[in-house]
Amino acid sequence: MATLFSSFSKLTFAAGLLAAVAGCTSIGAVKPLSFGPVSAPKIGGSDAILVSLNGGILPKEAVNSLTKPDQLRALAAEYQALEKAPLGQTVAWKGQTSNASGEISVGTPYQVGRQNCRQYTHTATIKGAPVKGQGAACRNEDGSWTPLS
Repeated sequence: MATLFSSFSKLTFAAGLLAAVAGCTSIGAVKPLSFGPVSAPKIGGSDAILVSLNGGILPKEAVNSLTKPDQLRALAAEYQALEKAPLGQTVAWKGQTSNASGEISVGTPYQVGRQNCRQYTHTATIKGAPVKGQGAACRNEDGSWTPLS
């Protein structure tokens, strides 16, 4: 009888401990960030969502050597990566009017105040030369992303 009571006590203690640990992990746990639906960025027109990226994170002299359609492709790829790409997946772009190309990889989303943010890297080949930009951006209420300086 004592052995049965001892086994029951151990089982009850283990169940109680598991319940307590489960409760602790759900209280104050980091919630995954969700990025709400936003209209797709326009390519070939002025769009506040792309303009808010302020030219992106590639070096300005490299970006300025691209045609306007290719600049918009690079920015649209940055936007898509920030908005939708899971960690470890890249978003690639290829120039419409040149041999320029690039890809963007993003880090895990995090929060600064009430804004969702991500670090990201943009590597590209422009006019045959490799270029790279690294930075972070935070998402605004209107769905645009603003790079942090």
